[in-house]
Amino acid sequence: MDVVIGQTFTGLSLGSILLLAALGLSLTFGQMGVINMAHGAFIMAGSYTAYSVQKYLIADAGVSLLVSLVIGFLVGGLMGALLEVTLIQRMYHRPLDTLLVTFGVGLILQQAARDIFGAPAVRVVAPEWLDGGVDILGAVVPKTRIFILVLAVACVVAVAVTMRYTALGRRIRAVVQNRDLAETSGVSSRATDITTFFIGSGLAGVAGVALTLIGATSANTGMSYLIDAFLVVVIGGLGQIRGAVIAAFALGLLNSFIEYSTTASVAKVIVFALIVVFLQIRPQGLFTVATRSLT
Repeated sequence: MDVVIGQTFTGLSLGSILLLAALGLSLTFGQMGVINMAHGAFIMAGSYTAYSVQKYLIADAGVSLLVSLVIGFLVGGLMGALLEVTLIQRMYHRPLDTLLVTFGVGLILQQAARDIFGAPAVRVVAPEWLDGGVDILGAVVPKTRIFILVLAVACVVAVAVTMRYTALGRRIRAVVQNRDLAETSGVSSRATDITTFFIGSGLAGVAGVALTLIGATSANTGMSYLIDAFLVVVIGGLGQIRGAVIAAFALGLLNSFIEYSTTASVAKVIVFALIVVFLQIRPQGLFTVATRSLT
């Protein structure tokens, strides 16, 4: 029983990390159709933000973590907004071009991180109140994993509330569904595009800060989660936050239980095979936006 509980929480922990990484993509890719391969670099920027805040600004690990979450969101958001203004705005409706361009930007940012922080990985000290674990029905769950799970849920709630109940969310949905009609109604599509990219990239920065709690930070931080994050968005349904939540935790649990009885590599192969089968059966993902065809 304790093994089942332990693997369940391991799966939920992995799912929460995937969800944090994919949440921003659900806006930039799912809502706007931009294949942003630089998203992993924005996650990396969030990780290095946490490292820099703790090393140069606030030595106290607990305070620096909370401050880093805010600054990481701003750093990632500003990087995303700058990318949108300089490059992406010229490539809407050209997804393959955005893929190539943002992939190149990601490589440039990775090399810049190596030049600034060095090639060796660096570590961020976790606060004392996250040391140890919590005994849940015989299984010890690390507090850092619980914190990331709570953070992921908080981010999902914040994004869902913003998209559903605020004027900003209504503007984003209006531009996504019908850009021309939104502009004739007085909605600035350019301001909405920049804001959407800011929020989506800022969430990548938050994910990067969270990743410092479970491992070292290097120039490759974030890239290892990028493909899985795209899969979460595609499986859940483009632009569907509830679908991303279900897909992230489902993939996390599948990986956890399959890996327990096999190996990490075999588990990865099996999960990818299951994803291929699922997308063959339901290529639109778990959820889709209901529309009325004019043809």
